[in-house]
Amino acid sequence: MGKKSLYTIGYEGADLGDFIATLKAQDIQQVIDIRELPLSRKRGFSKNALKDALAKHGIAYLHVRPLGDPKAGRMAARAGDFATFRRLYTAHLRQKDSQEALTEASKVAKQKTSVLLCYELDYKNCHRSIVANSLSDDFDFTVKHILVGKTSASKSRNKDDRSPIGVGAFG
Repeated sequence: MGKKSLYTIGYEGADLGDFIATLKAQDIQQVIDIRELPLSRKRGFSKNALKDALAKHGIAYLHVRPLGDPKAGRMAARAGDFATFRRLYTAHLRQKDSQEALTEASKVAKQKTSVLLCYELDYKNCHRSIVANSLSDDFDFTVKHILVGKTSASKSRNKDDRSPIGVGAFG
């Protein structure tokens, strides 16, 4: 049997309906939320609201806080200092609680088709790519980064939206 796929996704610029439609199109069974603070100004993406919305569609939700990016790393990324962000997050990921959280995430991701969730659209500058690569190296996953697709309803509401469209893997 081949490697199990592990997906990653960011919800930046997405609406909840499109986000859930994208998950369903990829047959995602479990969202593994790796935000340190699972709060969002974006409607529907805070922990409890997201968990409830996913449950209505038969998608499980797990928040794994130790895999979140600590504040110093988030600040470096926001400042565009991605080398410092990667250095800080990689050091964070080596900590005992982070290693235990990686093991926990790998166990659930082996049982159910899972996606690592964070905010950023671009996985290359998000800690979820570091987590995904670690899970791939240590627990034998194939990583697929997906974009939130736009449904026909949201396309008609957002005719001037120039954000990436489509459900698909990249990277």
